[in-house]
Amino acid sequence: YSLRLWVWLGLWGPVSSPSWCPWYSRKIYMKITDLRIHSIAMADPPLRSSYGLHQPYALRNVVEVESEDGIIGIAETYGGERPREALENLRGKIVGADALRILGDLQTLTHGEGGGIERSQVNLVPGENPLDTSARTYAAIETACLDLVGQSVGKPVCDLIGGRVREKVSFSAYLFYKHGGGGGEGDDTREDEYGECLTPGSMVSQTRQMIEKYGFESIKLKAGVLDPEQEVETIRQLRQEFGKAYPLRIDPNSAWKLDTSLEIGRTLKEELSEGGYLEDPCAGLDDLCTLRRQLLAEGIDTPNASNVAVTSFAHLPENVNKDAVQVVLCDHHYWGGMRQVQHLGKICQVFGLGLSMHSNSHLGVSLMAMAHVAAATPHLTYDCDTHYPWQSGIDEIVEGGRIPITNGCVSIPEKPGLGITLDHDQLSRGRERYEKCPYRKRDDAAEMRKYVDPDWQRILPRW
Repeated sequence: YSLRLWVWLGLWGPVSSPSWCPWYSRKIYMKITDLRIHSIAMADPPLRSSYGLHQPYALRNVVEVESEDGIIGIAETYGGERPREALENLRGKIVGADALRILGDLQTLTHGEGGGIERSQVNLVPGENPLDTSARTYAAIETACLDLVGQSVGKPVCDLIGGRVREKVSFSAYLFYKHGGGGGEGDDTREDEYGECLTPGSMVSQTRQMIEKYGFESIKLKAGVLDPEQEVETIRQLRQEFGKAYPLRIDPNSAWKLDTSLEIGRTLKEELSEGGYLEDPCAGLDDLCTLRRQLLAEGIDTPNASNVAVTSFAHLPENVNKDAVQVVLCDHHYWGGMRQVQHLGKICQVFGLGLSMHSNSHLGVSLMAMAHVAAATPHLTYDCDTHYPWQSGIDEIVEGGRIPITNGCVSIPEKPGLGITLDHDQLSRGRERYEKCPYRKRDDAAEMRKYVDPDWQRILPRW
């Protein structure tokens, strides 16, 4: 028995020949010897939402964990000082630890501060809620460690965490009302690819341009910006232009009153049918529950979706009891990582909830991480969101340039880990941008006051 074990492990005789022995025939070093955190800035267009206006630069933190045999795992997460500080606070636990064991040792971080009950994103932009600090910090470490482990054993991350159920992950065209400009400032200003878009007609043009370039097969409109009548007209023109083959979704980020949400649900019952949904039309599970019940009583079965009212496992029991949200928009960045998203998917399947994926301004590292977890989550029932078309190739930090989106999909590479590596020249440029720009946190309200209305405040509900 001992001899057979030695042979199986590749530790005896000719079995250890590198020409044919399996990956486990060599010693694999996954002890973490270094943690590097890179604070970077990337140009971001002046996109609008109920939170306000995007700043000229979006901030990201890029994480590298290096093992003692020189393999480097990477991740991308929310930017600015506080997310970086939270990562730095774990340095003593991470350096010197095993890349797999540390994920178990830090597992309690996924619960979030206060158990997650108060982790609503209604009033705070993603990445700025102190109550999800530990969960999003864990998610960044988990992604980097899984990338490191995947490279060490020669397996893609999606196969490492349970196996892919799809080779390609489909994404939706994510539309925004926007002011003129492509992002960046001064000599670092970007070309405005899509132009100003503050009318229904210009939104149709933006959509056509995005679909022609990326091949998306579903459409999501970020609303809560213009008068609801104009946003309703935008959805109507989109349906008229693209037909029923393109499911339509609308997300005003809780900007509407319950009565307004009811009226829009009635008005758009045809346009939002067949794969569409109302995402966070009003704030809170109670109003979403009332909205759902009243629309159902009128024979309108448009589902409610949410990425601000349901943002932790602690929200799920109340949501299921009230039948408030029928589609949960997950995000491995703040749900506590890839494996937490897989757990969420199983719970949603058990209780008959749909599942999609939320997005924030991001680069290619996050896009590939999103694609890997989506590929390994069977119960993913809607196309995922992505801001990726809004970012410039000038800012991409992935070696080889931007991740291709073809026919609306990101393909999972056969390369181990996430299947990508960092372009360190580009990473350095991102760090230089961060050092030069004045922004250290996301503040959409301040940007609105600076460029649109000096008295602007985020009011919920606004209409």
